[in-house]
Amino acid sequence: MSAPVLHHVSIVATDLDRSVAFYQELFGLERLHRPQLAVPGAWLGRQDLQLHIILNPAGTFRPRAKIDIGDMHFALRTDEFDTVLQKLAGMGFTENAGADDPKQILVIRNSPAGFPQLYILDPDLNIVEINGAKGG
Repeated sequence: MSAPVLHHVSIVATDLDRSVAFYQELFGLERLHRPQLAVPGAWLGRQDLQLHIILNPAGTFRPRAKIDIGDMHFALRTDEFDTVLQKLAGMGFTENAGADDPKQILVIRNSPAGFPQLYILDPDLNIVEINGAKGG
């Protein structure tokens, strides 16, 4: 049996248009065809990456803005780590923000993982890791 391949990651959003705009602006994801499903949402993608956003007006389980790298998150790899940092700064994110500020960037340049990592919160407080790991 061949190894499984990750097909997509799903996240919850309270405002579908806001979340779609966030991921399109930050990562250049394109809107994909999404069949009529039981719950509203949007599918975004680029190359082999798919992000499925599920509309849930009740929101997420995370009650406050705080990056916790020990909590559930998904990670996206980039060859342009510093460019992503600059883009995030242009979107109002900063490393100097307080721990409870939803625009905080937690940057770990010399991570024990062997590659730089950063963590942010999306508009619905989903934790997103962006890293500079080598390879595919």
